[in-house]
Amino acid sequence: MKRELLTAEQLENLSTELPDWDVASNGLERTFEFGDFVKAFSFMSAVALHAERLAHHPEWSNVYGTVRVRLTTHDLGGISGLDVAMAELIEDLVGA
Repeated sequence: MKRELLTAEQLENLSTELPDWDVASNGLERTFEFGDFVKAFSFMSAVALHAERLAHHPEWSNVYGTVRVRLTTHDLGGISGLDVAMAELIEDLVGA
């Protein structure tokens, strides 16, 4: 996982690699729907543990069972390999 901005070609390939994520405003975005607040909060807690380990934290919001996630590498001003790695970890958590 590289802390370098993705190239235009790599950004285009994200639609194949991460089909449920949108590239928007120099970030990766996705909305997750859970059955209730406890499930949504449990998901956020699991993501938080990985975020802390990677020292890469999402921008997110939660309303009841909905969690909106935005990943960007602020100090680089866009999407890096770190954001892709975090998105992949999140996908693994949702699929588990």
